[in-house]
Amino acid sequence: MTSPLDESEFISALRALSSSYWGSHPFHRRLHGGELDRRALRLWAANRWYYQRMLPQKDAAIISNCPLPEIRRVWVERLAYHDGTAGDEGGIARWLRLCEAVGLGREEVLDERHVVPGVRFAVDAYVNFARTKPWAEAVASGLTEMFAGHLMTRRVADMLAHYDWIRPADLAYFTDRIEAVSGEGKGTLDIVVRHCTTREQQDAAVAALRFKCDLLWLMLDAVERATATAE
Repeated sequence: MTSPLDESEFISALRALSSSYWGSHPFHRRLHGGELDRRALRLWAANRWYYQRMLPQKDAAIISNCPLPEIRRVWVERLAYHDGTAGDEGGIARWLRLCEAVGLGREEVLDERHVVPGVRFAVDAYVNFARTKPWAEAVASGLTEMFAGHLMTRRVADMLAHYDWIRPADLAYFTDRIEAVSGEGKGTLDIVVRHCTTREQQDAAVAALRFKCDLLWLMLDAVERATATAE
């Protein structure tokens, strides 16, 4: 039996996957460079909406599979963050505000008419992963949080610089999420390190994070193809 990695080796193996995170995808580079027209921005926002909408279902699947109340108590906070609570909008509502800012009507976002098959397939696969895999693997797949904060900070600055019809308030999803994702990323990493103690579990956690990175990349592949087809 292969010996488990020590904590620093395990964390390094997880962090090494940052190079495959979707921040370096050509579509995101175009987004940050101000190269997208309004139609492409709308398509991006509408498809990312589907991903945002399904995150609470992914998190609920993790909770349903986890036998540890101390983990469930922590993880349930994510449902409130995305869905919102009474009198307080959540991340999904903030993303919908961005959709409206780029020119989408609320109805056309909610009825998902712009969601392309590749994005729907990838997002549904992610939810299914959380439903069918051991809970610790599903948690590990969410470690893309470790890579997200810096990208969100840059996105806010670049979108305000290049798309002058977008106001700072329209980017509330990102500005609100920057601080939250930093704490969540550290908390998620602590959970994974604490509960993935065998080499088999560690390898599965790394594979889960690689799966998530691949899935996010494929989502942008699908959006990029759709924008090229519509041109």
